[in-house]
Amino acid sequence: MNVKSRARAGAALGVAVLALGAALAPAAQADPNPVTQYRTLAGAGSDTTQDVLNGLGNVVVNALNQKVIASWDATGTATVKTKATGCVINRPNGSSAGIDALRNAVDTNSGCLDFARSSRGPADTSTTDLTWIPFAKDAVSWVKRSDSALPADLTAAQLKDIYECNLTTLNGVALTPILPQANSGTRQFFLSAINVATPGACVQQGVQENDGTALDTAGDIAPYSVAQYTAQEKAVVTDRRGAAVLGSVGTVAPRNADKTLNLSFPFTRDVYNVVPTAKLTNATIASTFVGSSSKVCAAATTITAYGFGTLGTNCGATLLKGER
Repeated sequence: MNVKSRARAGAALGVAVLALGAALAPAAQADPNPVTQYRTLAGAGSDTTQDVLNGLGNVVVNALNQKVIASWDATGTATVKTKATGCVINRPNGSSAGIDALRNAVDTNSGCLDFARSSRGPADTSTTDLTWIPFAKDAVSWVKRSDSALPADLTAAQLKDIYECNLTTLNGVALTPILPQANSGTRQFFLSAINVATPGACVQQGVQENDGTALDTAGDIAPYSVAQYTAQEKAVVTDRRGAAVLGSVGTVAPRNADKTLNLSFPFTRDVYNVVPTAKLTNATIASTFVGSSSKVCAAATTITAYGFGTLGTNCGATLLKGER
């Protein structure tokens, strides 16, 4: 393992420690609190949406004023116990891991997970077993260090060349493109947005997404959720930005002057809660996630507080289906 790889591994390990400490920080709450509070709907998955789901978990209540959503963060203890009986599972880290864990819960009829957090749409549409329900708008830009001589603006074509290792220096700085770990929905969305099927051999892979502390040299760049960056900057959640600053794409900034999401940015995306299609008519799932008047969609103040944009009448739609 070379020095750079060792630094990446250390950064990934540091995120796990940071996530444990986040439970003590007033800005963010990791996992249900207390962890033995087994609410009706248990979910896990995306790093990008873990914090907003924690926020929604505090405001979405049933007729008895009981919290409905228990959302488990992407990092922390190796396992989580999601239900009062049994259901000790490996903690899913990332959209794909959350979706796979949900599929396993459906296939085994364990009832251990009721939804998965996902920052990407379906990757496999061979079946309609799962439904991706959008609830907020995000964007993915790229970050560099604030003390780097790299330009503040890159085109989509330049990003493609960087991540295919065809462009290796800019402004006299040797580039080190970085990607999140394999289960990251942000990773998959970003590569698709810049039209990269296979990252080049120069790409450093495996860090935790939305963690700017992984950028430790002047040539480092990485994808970053704009909503996560904003929430971290506002101290709504644990600040993991380090020296990272957001870049623009094709002269279009990812945020407006007031630091809200710029819907004209080229790499915008919906983020989702994924549920079993067969359970769309379940009363709790329907009232929580389905339709623009659902409890999650009605919590616009909470959604925007975490840096996301709202979807209006598209929130809660159930048209997007797939296998994983």
